[in-house]
Amino acid sequence: MSINDNISNALVQNWEDKVILVVEDVDTNKIFFDAALRKTKAKILWAKDGQEAVDMFQENTVDLVLMDLQLPIMDGYTATRKIKEINKDIPIIAQTAHVMSGEREKCLEAGCDDYLAKPIRLQFLMDTLSKFLNK
Repeated sequence: MSINDNISNALVQNWEDKVILVVEDVDTNKIFFDAALRKTKAKILWAKDGQEAVDMFQENTVDLVLMDLQLPIMDGYTATRKIKEINKDIPIIAQTAHVMSGEREKCLEAGCDDYLAKPIRLQFLMDTLSKFLNK
C-alpha cells in the first residue's frame, strides 16, 4: 500500500445517514464540494444565499452546515446567527476567501464552530467535517 492509498483511504467517509447543507454562490466552489462529498454518500442540500440557507434549514433535518460568508441577499454571518437561533447545537463551518486577521474570530463570534480558508484543501475539508460528523 502506497502513501497515496493511505491518503485516499482517509478521504473515504461513509456519511450516508448524514445531511450536509452547503451554502455557496460560486459555481466553481460548488463543483469542488460536489466532487469532494459525492463519495461520502451524504445527502447534500445546496443554498445559493443566506436566506435560502435559513429556509432550507427550517425545512430539512440537517447534520452540518458549510457556510460561505460572502453571499447575496443575506450574508453568511447573519444566516449563521439565524440558524443557531433555531438549533444552537448544529455544527456550522465557515468557508471564506477572506483570511484577514480577525476573520476567524468574527466567524466564531457569529456562531460558527470552525473555519476553512479558501482555497480549501480536500484533506483539510474531510478532516474538519469528520470532527463533527463522526461523533
